[in-house]
Amino acid sequence: MFGIENYAGFLAAGVLLNMLPGVDSVYVLTRSAAEGKRVGVASVFGISTGVLFHTTLVALGLSAVLAASPKAFFAVKLAGAAYLLWLGIKTFREKGSFIPTESAEPKKTGLWGAYLQGFLTNALNPKVALFFLAFMPAFVSPTNTYGPLPFLLLGLTFFVTGTLWCLVLVAAGAALKKLLERSATAARRTKNASAAIYCLLGLNVLFARAG
Repeated sequence: MFGIENYAGFLAAGVLLNMLPGVDSVYVLTRSAAEGKRVGVASVFGISTGVLFHTTLVALGLSAVLAASPKAFFAVKLAGAAYLLWLGIKTFREKGSFIPTESAEPKKTGLWGAYLQGFLTNALNPKVALFFLAFMPAFVSPTNTYGPLPFLLLGLTFFVTGTLWCLVLVAAGAALKKLLERSATAARRTKNASAAIYCLLGLNVLFARAG
């Protein structure tokens, strides 16, 4: 089908892979617990746009350049790690709490800001590019005559399954937020925990290897 082999296998593998804990899922859950459902959803669509970005890179062969060039890989890795570390430090230094309580006003990111941050979190993670480069070709026919189309269709499939799973995480995070709203201490601890998680995700990207 359009140069794709074993589409059902790709779909099943994609669903399982999306459900594994990773940078995106941890980021979405943390963001939703800290700032609520709307910010969580905006973050999800930012991440999903990043998935389409990486899909396009694979379809055009640009991810192969990243994998073959240690300097390019290091540059993208450094940018992604720096961004997540900056986000963590910024969150830690903010006064008050994300979560509204009687003693603290909410500190919320705008929806556009949440979308952009979600996109950058995914787009600047070189591990995502290398994963797509290694994973997708296994489901594309060696005799493919459709050009980049099978890669785009596979990427769109991963986009849909990933988005649906992340929306489930948003709901879970938003439910957790309601519990945390009852306590100013819990709200402050959530903010600090969010900052620490962003920094840990940044270190995870920083120490990623090309192969």
